[in-house]
Amino acid sequence: MKRILLIGDSIRMGYDKYVKEALSGVAEVYYPKNENCMYAENVLRFAHEWVQKTGSSELDLIHWNAGLWDVLELFEDGPLTSLDYYGEAIARIHKRLRLICPKAKLVFATSTAVIERSSSKDFARHNATIRKYNERALEALSGTDEIINDLYPLSENLPREYHSDWVHFYTDKGTEAIGGRVLSVICRELGIEAGEVNLDSFEPEKYSKDTIGF
Repeated sequence: MKRILLIGDSIRMGYDKYVKEALSGVAEVYYPKNENCMYAENVLRFAHEWVQKTGSSELDLIHWNAGLWDVLELFEDGPLTSLDYYGEAIARIHKRLRLICPKAKLVFATSTAVIERSSSKDFARHNATIRKYNERALEALSGTDEIINDLYPLSENLPREYHSDWVHFYTDKGTEAIGGRVLSVICRELGIEAGEVNLDSFEPEKYSKDTIGF
């Protein structure tokens, strides 16, 4: 049985249980329940603890992301995390994960696009900034053995009905689209097959609005 850890922000919180159910019987899927992993710096701080909570460092694959909190702009004061520090943190996360899970395949997912016009000047994310931070992350991971799951182009072209709000994809179609892409990468890298998830009866994790944040 394969062992997989999902680390990430509230985008991950929209597909984690979907991935777990789809891989039932072929993989143990872990993720920080009731915990938004948020900023890259937060992932750097807690990655080893999330690995420890799985009960073993012998993981087969870690799929992770960070970025949407780093690009957040409050009161038109610029991104909360500078571009240079973000790139440095991404590189350090890779190094940390490789140190504590030397045999695991590592998959980095780029940050997804937002419906920019629905944000406010006091709480905003801009797709141009997201693209810039994604590019910096890819630069930071260049030359490593990190596998890239580029979710941005997929999310950018999804219709409005796939969105549950201006940031998230907590709809049946959105969950299937984003979760399906994550599954396809995981299955390809581990040589396993996912089962089907009946979205008519599927219930995602019961995350609260306070837990998820925006």
